[in-house]
Amino acid sequence: MASPSLILFYIAAALVLGGALGVALTRNIVYAAFALLAAMLGVAGVFLLMFAEFLALVQVLIYGGAVVIVVLFSLMLTRIQDFVRLTDHSQWPLAAVTAAVVFCLLVAAALTTGARTVERQGVGFFELGESLFTRWAVPFEVASLVLLVALIGSIVLVRTGGDGD
Repeated sequence: MASPSLILFYIAAALVLGGALGVALTRNIVYAAFALLAAMLGVAGVFLLMFAEFLALVQVLIYGGAVVIVVLFSLMLTRIQDFVRLTDHSQWPLAAVTAAVVFCLLVAAALTTGARTVERQGVGFFELGESLFTRWAVPFEVASLVLLVALIGSIVLVRTGGDGD
């Protein structure tokens, strides 16, 4: 009989895979954003199963909330004329073959690599906070600046050349 944590893992994994397939296969970009949200919630579930409560919270708040909101805002700022020019490209067979090869390589690596089994335990908040604000402070700020520059860039690209505002 499967343990409850294994059943929850399968549910979270199905949510991640379903959301990822929804992002890749849907033609409507708004539905793709919501499928991305579902995939990120599934990843948060996997983090919870690994006793990484902080990472699960960050996954939901930052990625599940902020990134999906930025995607939706960028959609609202995009001119509708830009969507008219989008069509299927002739390179999709090459992309499909490449995706199949990468998938086969990942499956082969997962099947041939042994997994370590250790007792799961959580990380204390004191140790996590100390590491986050000493060792990882600069990469965190660089990532936030990259997101800010991307948002400002999308606004500049969409802005109509009106009366010099």
